[in-house]
Amino acid sequence: MSQNIIDESKKIHPLARILRSNPQLTVPIKDGDTMEATLLAREGRIAYFDVEGKGSGIVYGSEFANAQNIIKSLKPGDTITATIVCAENDEGYTELSLVRAMRQQNWQDIKRLKDAGETFPVKISAANSGGLMTEINGVRAFIPVSQLSTENYPHVEDGNKNKILEELKKFVGQSLSVRVLDFNPKNEKLILSEKEVTGESVRKSLENYKEGSVVDVVVSGIADFGVFVRLVEDPNIEGLVHISEIDHKLIDSPKEVVKVNDVLRAKIIEIKDGKVSLSFKALKVNPWDDAEKYFQVNQDVEGVVMKFNPFGTLIALGHDLQGLIHISEFESPDAMKKELEIGKVLTFNITTLKPTEKRIILKLKK
Repeated sequence: MSQNIIDESKKIHPLARILRSNPQLTVPIKDGDTMEATLLAREGRIAYFDVEGKGSGIVYGSEFANAQNIIKSLKPGDTITATIVCAENDEGYTELSLVRAMRQQNWQDIKRLKDAGETFPVKISAANSGGLMTEINGVRAFIPVSQLSTENYPHVEDGNKNKILEELKKFVGQSLSVRVLDFNPKNEKLILSEKEVTGESVRKSLENYKEGSVVDVVVSGIADFGVFVRLVEDPNIEGLVHISEIDHKLIDSPKEVVKVNDVLRAKIIEIKDGKVSLSFKALKVNPWDDAEKYFQVNQDVEGVVMKFNPFGTLIALGHDLQGLIHISEFESPDAMKKELEIGKVLTFNITTLKPTEKRIILKLKK
């Protein structure tokens, strides 16, 4: 502490002098203790306190500067919680911190909120591509993207971070209802969750549905691995239609089949841990059931060259069925693309037909 502050603190306030002169009131206290302190007087940049009748407390220097707004709100006789910074300094005073005590109290309040599972509102102050920032009584808090509700989760194609950030910025200035998910006072880490709040209502709503139920859904987002949908009757319930459950035919991207805001019918195929998996193709006629009615091994067929993939080329054979001519049939990928032009009608020979595996292997008829 600076010399001028020490000199100023030597000017013992009369009330503080009385406390110091009474040995019966002095009992051992230690650094880090949190105690009740009653304001005796404030002089300049020094505040004097009675520390539970056990000694004279003082707040000055940087502690006074940090707590001046708190001290301004106090009048002699008011009691506040304080943390012992130094049990006894060179002048015999107990040095106090009001800000540290307030932080401790804030973390205790956070623990209470977590233990009670309470829901409370927070105002969003900032955003980054990972989530939203806010605070609780001066304690900075973070809401990860993964902890946003189904309604507010940013379904961005290809997971583009810039697009995610733009979506999250829309929440700055808004209020969200959240719960404490995790906290660590030592690391000053506080994680909040909006999903925990909406999760209960979603789980309750899910009791009205079961596996096998057919529902109307609206497409809320599209990813490489599937389609996010919301139930029309219960918009808070969101599910996923995996790419393998979109259609019976092979598709490279869900965007080939659906677009955002499409209203479709889907079948619930699994409800587990509050998550819903659905299927579009379960409500469609499976063309592979009749594949052997139209095709057989060694049959020559005409097909339209549809698309190239890492394994070869997909050929449209009609009757909503596709065949594959393997890349090994050609000297190189370039040779394959040169010989098979997209949209061209060619004649192929069926070498393998396995409807249960949804597989027709072709060979180019030359």
